[in-house]
Amino acid sequence: MNKVKLFLVFILISASTVYGQDYKTAIGVRGGFPTAITGKLFINKTDALEGLLSGYRGGFEITGLYEKHANAFDVPYLNWYYGAGGHIGAFDDNIARPGYFYNDRGRGFTVGLDGILGLEYTLTEIPFVIGVDMKPTFDFAPEPRLWFGGGVSFRFYF
Repeated sequence: MNKVKLFLVFILISASTVYGQDYKTAIGVRGGFPTAITGKLFINKTDALEGLLSGYRGGFEITGLYEKHANAFDVPYLNWYYGAGGHIGAFDDNIARPGYFYNDRGRGFTVGLDGILGLEYTLTEIPFVIGVDMKPTFDFAPEPRLWFGGGVSFRFYF
């Protein structure tokens, strides 16, 4: 029975109407956890690469995501997307993320995997994209931890 449900979900996703994106590249900001500068580049009509650069208490984190986009609810310019990727970061103080590895100078690091699930709407009157997402993060190093974040993005497209 579970295989039948999985097959039906796959067919519905595959059969959904896909609207071509009106933009190829967008840059902007993301508020939430993590707050970041964000950039998105479509490599075809449905697949995109997204990068996030987050500053966090004296350090930084770089995240790269591969995303699949499809039309949501048959509403033009409204798309849902999902994807996965990874992150790496370095921090200068031991209050950045309590419990992480720090050497005697108060420096730490993180590396892990990220997922993303969201909705975005492309405005046609002005060149902006507004998105909302959920972004779980799993850190491998220096110790395993699961974080749940979400945010709102505003991007200028061209």
